Amino acid sequence: MPRRSASLDRATPDRIAEAALLLIDEGGPEALTFRALAARLEISLASLQRRCTDLAGLLDLCTDHLAARLPDVPPGTDWATATETRFTALYRLLTAHPGLLALRGTRPWLGPHLLARLAEPQIAANLAAGLEPERAVTAYRRMYLLTLGSAGFVDHRDPRATRAATRGALAALDPADFPALTGHPHAIVAAMTDHDVYHGALRQLIDAADPAAPTATPRNPAHD
Repeated sequence: MPRRSASLDRATPDRIAEAALLLIDEGGPEALTFRALAARLEISLASLQRRCTDLAGLLDLCTDHLAARLPDVPPGTDWATATETRFTALYRLLTAHPGLLALRGTRPWLGPHLLARLAEPQIAANLAAGLEPERAVTAYRRMYLLTLGSAGFVDHRDPRATRAATRGALAALDPADFPALTGHPHAIVAAMTDHDVYHGALRQLIDAADPAAPTATPRNPAHD
């Protein structure tokens, strides 16, 4: 029976993803190279490239590895609670790995774990709650984009640096040209790293889409 290669044991998809995420978290996006990752895994560069042929494939591996940690929401959970649980879990994962977000840029997140643990159950829950297909998908898309944008806008692992950079940018503005920005620096700086900005916005989207919530009669401009 042929002997299994030790390098292949060290180059499982999960181990590759974990090592790549550690490199990014420790040294920033620029720290992730195939050579550095192969050295971290103690395998040859050729062995690594057999598993991941390019950076795009490596990043897909990392994102789907993280998506596997998203929770399975128990059956019977009410729609609003289940929705908030899924998206806040995604937000926590993303804010813990800002370097990965920076590397992925605008590339779509379509790995099997993300689809199975977020997109499919959430859209299915939207439909089961009574939303029409177009509204079900739109509601999901709004919450998904809010989560990605809120997580990627600043490095939430280093809020002090973010606040310092914001103060510096505001201090460089001419109050005559930017009275609103320069007149409220404390509020602006605080909002930059306040996680409740995200959580509050998510709850507003959930309340607006909740089919169980009372809805106001649409205004008819012709009757104004």
